[in-house]
Amino acid sequence: MTGAESTPAESRRADGEDGASAVEEPPEPGAVLGQLPTEAGLRRQLAAAARSRGRTASVDAEIDEIEAELAAIEIDPVDLAAARRRVAETTGEIERLKERVATLRGDAQARRAVDAEAGETLDDLEAAAAELSAAQTEAIAAEQALERARAEAARNRDERRRRLRLRDRLRNRRRAARRELAEVAYPAFRRALAVVPGGDPSAAGAEPDAYGGDPVAASLAAVRIAALDGPVELRRGAARRIEASERGARSLLQTAEVRVEGSPDRR
Repeated sequence: MTGAESTPAESRRADGEDGASAVEEPPEPGAVLGQLPTEAGLRRQLAAAARSRGRTASVDAEIDEIEAELAAIEIDPVDLAAARRRVAETTGEIERLKERVATLRGDAQARRAVDAEAGETLDDLEAAAAELSAAQTEAIAAEQALERARAEAARNRDERRRRLRLRDRLRNRRRAARRELAEVAYPAFRRALAVVPGGDPSAAGAEPDAYGGDPVAASLAAVRIAALDGPVELRRGAARRIEASERGARSLLQTAEVRVEGSPDRR
């Protein structure tokens, strides 16, 4: 036996099947900014706005490489339990046949000792010996299959660990990309705060983490600097904020289609 063998539950946890280790695909800009208020943080909103205008991050090539590595990892299930059962079954069959061969051999010797007919016993002995030889061959094959399964299970464990490391790197690089894109978009965001209702450029600070202003105004400003293909739906506070403004929603947000939650009208 080579190393500890993981249980199916442990394999699933290591493989990220519970969702804890999986890395979700970055949402499209419209998924981040298409419905206001949004649950996304300011960095994610600004990064989505930058992406919508075709901006890229310096780590995008590295992200593509990591994603390609992850996609190339293939882990086929290995049934170690079945391989072990097969070894146990063949071992048990060998022991049974050894006992039968020994019994028949003793019976044949006893018959010869008293000059009794031993032909039928010898025939049974020959058949049992042939079965034993076949069982021993089967046992060797079962042992070899078990060793291969153990080696494959060890390889799978290594691949799972590699996949977890790659997922960690991917999360880090995507975080770095969001940070970079958010900083690129921040000057335009500060300017947009001067236009949207409730916006205050003086609350923006020098970088996204320094923003201390109204979150709804921040989302409106992020939409204003984005280039979204789909509609923007305004809900609750965002809708009231726009409705209280003297300017139209499309003019404020600079997007072609704006919808208010619960209303079929486009503004």
